[in-house]
Amino acid sequence: MFNKRLLVLGLMAASTTLIVGCKEEAKQDDSAKLTTLEQKANYIIGQNIGRNLKNGGLAIEPESLALALADIRDGKDSRISEEEMQKIMQEVQEKAIAKQEEEQKKLSEENQTKGKAFLDENKAKEGVVATESGLQYKVITEGKGAKPKATDTVTVHYTGKLIDGTEFDSSAKHGQPATFPLDGVIPGWTEALQLMPQGSKWEIYIPSELAYGAGGQGPIPPSSTLIFEVELLEIKAPEAAAN
Repeated sequence: MFNKRLLVLGLMAASTTLIVGCKEEAKQDDSAKLTTLEQKANYIIGQNIGRNLKNGGLAIEPESLALALADIRDGKDSRISEEEMQKIMQEVQEKAIAKQEEEQKKLSEENQTKGKAFLDENKAKEGVVATESGLQYKVITEGKGAKPKATDTVTVHYTGKLIDGTEFDSSAKHGQPATFPLDGVIPGWTEALQLMPQGSKWEIYIPSELAYGAGGQGPIPPSSTLIFEVELLEIKAPEAAAN
């Protein structure tokens, strides 16, 4: 059920400057004074409303906002029925979702193209090895220990970056090495670490389909090719990890 109280709160939040905007061309009024707590609060929340409308792909209509404010101030009934409100807000939400999905699709396609170009160039560099899956790696330090199995638990130091050099995560940020079951991470990690002897430090280049794919993850945009520097510190078999 559409919450009418939320609508009222949103309308009340639009700042007094919106009403002024109905009388003049939309421009910044440098003479406007924001001195009282109410004026400042209205202005701040009004900016949030405008920002939300803009981010949702809707045009900012000061006249409509001012009309709603005036109706609330004067105690008038809403000009739109609650049933119609629900339909309108549903349509707004659907349009916002469609816009976001279109933007994500475009970004995904761009990242896919950039990632492929990066990997095509990278695999020709000295010391880079490419596997059949599309994974690439370069040995920085070759360890002399055993190689983990997919069922093992490993402890690593790592740094993760996008291909533009942006660092999105590292074990250093968490203040300690990371420990995880090797079959519980992205496919690129599972494959790469099974090739690494304990004590090794490698740079691993993971195509998006072996990472987080078109969905992305947190600070990782959709269809991103990832670069990890990984040092394999410890390997534990399932029985040892359980103890």
